[in-house]
Amino acid sequence: MFVGHYSASFAAKAIDPRLRLGPLFIAAQLMDLVWCLLLFAGVERVDLVPGYTATNDYVLEYVPYSHGLTATVGWAALAAIVWMLGRRWWGWHGSALVVGLVVLSHWFADLISHTADLPLYGDRYKVGLGLWNHPHANFALETGLLLGALALYFRATQPARRSGMLLFVIAMIAIQGSALVAPRPDTAIHTAAVGLLCYIGFAIAADRLDRGDHR
Repeated sequence: MFVGHYSASFAAKAIDPRLRLGPLFIAAQLMDLVWCLLLFAGVERVDLVPGYTATNDYVLEYVPYSHGLTATVGWAALAAIVWMLGRRWWGWHGSALVVGLVVLSHWFADLISHTADLPLYGDRYKVGLGLWNHPHANFALETGLLLGALALYFRATQPARRSGMLLFVIAMIAIQGSALVAPRPDTAIHTAAVGLLCYIGFAIAADRLDRGDHR
């Protein structure tokens, strides 16, 4: 799953409008950010096998620290602790529990899309429902989740740049859709590098639109 992960960010902002959307975007993709860094470091392994699924070629050979359920629970707890500390040190406000749940949501969203490559414990007992093998259904699900959460966000908050946020989300969906027809990356490192840029760029854009920052 890709843009569907951000539905948790918009839903969390609707639950607690004091939370900043940019950090919530980082929380939603924290596990993929960890994956990118561990892949660069050679700690985790991902192969690309043409036609492995109808949506992409990813084969997660060894990803216990970024996509394991027990590891995700640990990262979610750490994110909640950092958020609680940040409330005092950096003036962050909001619910640490909500932030932790946004991090945790990543694994369960991936469970829907991934094939059986998500470990429950360590690198063992791998699961996945495989919606990536049905690309149009996967795209429809991600789009529906994102637009539904955006509607909740609009109802609960007063974003400074409402029309800009809507256009931004449409652009995100278009990027997701382009993956159905665009050439697939030839290396896992290429995939991780592009993903890293997207995760950071999306978080910055969402935060500025939410706060009305024109810089």
